[in-house]
Amino acid sequence: MPTENNKVKFGLKNVHYAKITGWSEDGTTPTYATPVRIPGAVNLSVDPNGEITPFYADNIVYFQSSDNAGYSGSLEIALIPTSFALDILKEKKDKNGLIVENANAETEQFALLFQFEGDKTNTRHVLYCCTASRPSVAGQTKEQSKTPQTDTLNIEAVPLPDGTVKSRTDEETTEAIRNAWFESVHLPDFTGE
Repeated sequence: MPTENNKVKFGLKNVHYAKITGWSEDGTTPTYATPVRIPGAVNLSVDPNGEITPFYADNIVYFQSSDNAGYSGSLEIALIPTSFALDILKEKKDKNGLIVENANAETEQFALLFQFEGDKTNTRHVLYCCTASRPSVAGQTKEQSKTPQTDTLNIEAVPLPDGTVKSRTDEETTEAIRNAWFESVHLPDFTGE
């Protein structure tokens, strides 16, 4: 049963990543591991990549095309989980428990799932094909009060081979999909159209 439309959004929470574990035989559809929660979400800001290209004729903009190359931006979190460092950034744990970064490691692609709260219902999002760059290493001295420092991941989200970039729920999304949003990555289903 549809709910009312949101008028506003606020509150980032339920950030998860789901590693891409493989692709269909034709290389167009990814398979994903079970989503893993990234606790301590502070801020997510991704801007669209692409541009509008006008074509001029008859002294006017005769035709205009828009390019959707995905999104780029950042995810600020309290602390990068070790699971993300190992699964996605491809750091390795040695026999003594050291987490080791290697310059030759290739990072993994993943889906990024997250939720914004709304005044009527929560809106859940997924960016289907993301990469993350290594975070900066930074800290500062403790003063009279303890101010937590955060980690920031730079994120690039590109289209899948069929052009799909992201999905989100709305007031007509089925309860089954909404309730299972963070249990698996839900790809679009356009069958029967």
